[in-house]
Amino acid sequence: MDFTFTEDQLLFQESAREFLLNEITAEKIRGLWETDSGRSDELWRQLAELGLSSITVPEEYGGLGMNELDFILIAQECGYVALPEPLVHTALVAVPTVLAISSLKDEWLPKIASGSAKVIVGLEANLLVEDAHLADLLILQSGEELHALKPEQVQLQYNQSVDPSRKLYSIDWTPSKDTLVAKGPEGRAIINAALNRGALGVAAECLGLSQRMIDLAVDYTSERQQFGKPIGSFQAVKHLMSNVAFKLEYAKAPVYRAAYALAHNLDSAAVNVSQAKFAASEVA
Repeated sequence: MDFTFTEDQLLFQESAREFLLNEITAEKIRGLWETDSGRSDELWRQLAELGLSSITVPEEYGGLGMNELDFILIAQECGYVALPEPLVHTALVAVPTVLAISSLKDEWLPKIASGSAKVIVGLEANLLVEDAHLADLLILQSGEELHALKPEQVQLQYNQSVDPSRKLYSIDWTPSKDTLVAKGPEGRAIINAALNRGALGVAAECLGLSQRMIDLAVDYTSERQQFGKPIGSFQAVKHLMSNVAFKLEYAKAPVYRAAYALAHNLDSAAVNVSQAKFAASEVA
């Protein structure tokens, strides 16, 4: 199995990195904390114009037709800048979920691809749903059923997070036959797939966050001085930094392996994702 990324994948990552580093600054993120939504419509429009919101949408619905392995490097870059917008959720969770539900895909996939609509998936494994206030459509779990609801069909209760960038909501809603879009074995399969892809997204973002923390620490230890020397020259600090960098490099392979497994529908995908989530979370 070849884990070397293609030239196109690496070029796409490079262009995404350049944009994100220029646009997603600490000052801009802190500024969004003071807004009602905590999000930027202008930034989402820019992400859509770059094709990032449509990357996993099939070509027949106006997307780029790429898969989890194509997107995994972009997800890392989102983690590197701590992107508040729900781009990783859209590409890895919302799009595959909508694609698996025949009654939704024709209407909603073109809207997601164009950036004109946001779909948020809320599963019972998480009591709170992130970015529910942004959703033009909510896909929510009830047992082995999935229901599609418009904003006017739900009541949201904001729950403050320790991270001001995270907008978490509990949702009051009532399942009905009119909102039901999947059930039984089909519903369970879609739910499991969404959980796996969500965990993969978290793992990829953890890789990016870890690299950013290492980079910040290297800069700091090169400038901060003690006893007339940069603290980065001290053996104890060197060991600590190298241990983290070592773990990060070894966490990348499981994450890329999990993305490959999901992209190719391998039977081992759930195990691969669990390994990736464990390794990347430990490093972060």
